[in-house]
Amino acid sequence: MTVRSGTKGALHGPHLRRVLRHRRGQRRTPRRRTRPRRHSTVHKALPNDETKLRAVFDRLAEHGSVLVIVDQLNTIGALPVTVARACGHAVAYLPGLTMRRVADLYPGQVKTDARDAFIIADTARTMPHTLRRVDVGDEALAELEVLVGFDDDLAGEATRISNRIRGLLTGIHPALERVLGPRITHPAVLEILSRCGGPVGIRQAGKRRLTALATKHAPRMGARLAEEVLVALDAQTVTVPGSNAAEIVLPKLAGSLKEVLQQRKSIAEDVERMLEGQPGIPPGVWTS
Repeated sequence: MTVRSGTKGALHGPHLRRVLRHRRGQRRTPRRRTRPRRHSTVHKALPNDETKLRAVFDRLAEHGSVLVIVDQLNTIGALPVTVARACGHAVAYLPGLTMRRVADLYPGQVKTDARDAFIIADTARTMPHTLRRVDVGDEALAELEVLVGFDDDLAGEATRISNRIRGLLTGIHPALERVLGPRITHPAVLEILSRCGGPVGIRQAGKRRLTALATKHAPRMGARLAEEVLVALDAQTVTVPGSNAAEIVLPKLAGSLKEVLQQRKSIAEDVERMLEGQPGIPPGVWTS
């Protein structure tokens, strides 16, 4: 991140919050200058703390207007950007592709935090048109990325649990898995598994209770699903080792899967609410 303060100097903030300034080689030979020499106002590690960040920005503001420039809007650049905006300072973003292209114009091939910080600051000074304004749309995008990232984690967890349930059913009762497996995320199937357990518990529940559980979450296919389950149970008369443990594990797995799917549904609703009113984004585009 880079912070520019007026025309007197620049704080070359850390590329990934490590180095604040890149000092070019000192020249002892006097040289003619046509403009005032620029110098670094602050030369120390930029803190990742709100109070300390405010102190740094306040100190820089004494020298003129402050422009905070980041090359990462999220993750490590999120707190400095938020604090800078709260302090009333301008914030800009140097896209990564632009940063890489500009870096090729500077001497040296070694990628260091100090070099990157200097390039960001110098680019802001000499090529301000390369900067992007950080506005409300960017903030909304950052919020969405957090939600979508969490939804990706939930999707992976749902897949893992689904595979575990199907694997257990395949091991102890393949015929039952062929009926329930393809519909494993359906609320009716999860209700049956969470309430009844495995093959033994489902058989003990009986047709009447199975039909009631299924039709509660699937009015159209509930009765047919219950019938298919009972037919599948009759297709196997032996008990495979491990079935007793599966009767304990399956309800827990089904309950966990129901909870994960409910969280995904809640996240989808949150995303929809965030998308409403955003320019160029019609409502109802979120799909889980």
